[in-house]
Amino acid sequence: MPSPTPGRTVLYRLSDHDAQVINQRRNDYATSAKSTRTGFIAHVGNEAVEGAVYPAVVVRVWDHEPPAVNLAVHLDGNDTYWATSRLEGDDVGQWAWPEVK
Repeated sequence: MPSPTPGRTVLYRLSDHDAQVINQRRNDYATSAKSTRTGFIAHVGNEAVEGAVYPAVVVRVWDHEPPAVNLAVHLDGNDTYWATSRLEGDDVGQWAWPEVK
């Protein structure tokens, strides 16, 4: 397997905590006053659920053993999720390399 490096695309599996944070941000936007200011970021998208898999870009690799990475997770909506210090694996809250077909 390749080593994770900044810019590589991997797959990230949301944990229950991740989903709660994402859904809370989206709910906060839906129930608050809508802003028309330039630069305001609305968090809008389909509900996030534990175990859902999304593409993510490696932003930083921490020099640990095993290596941990920070990820910009591309959600099913107009926002992203910042997943920090995540390990490779098949469990929720972990990332994996995409399958090669």
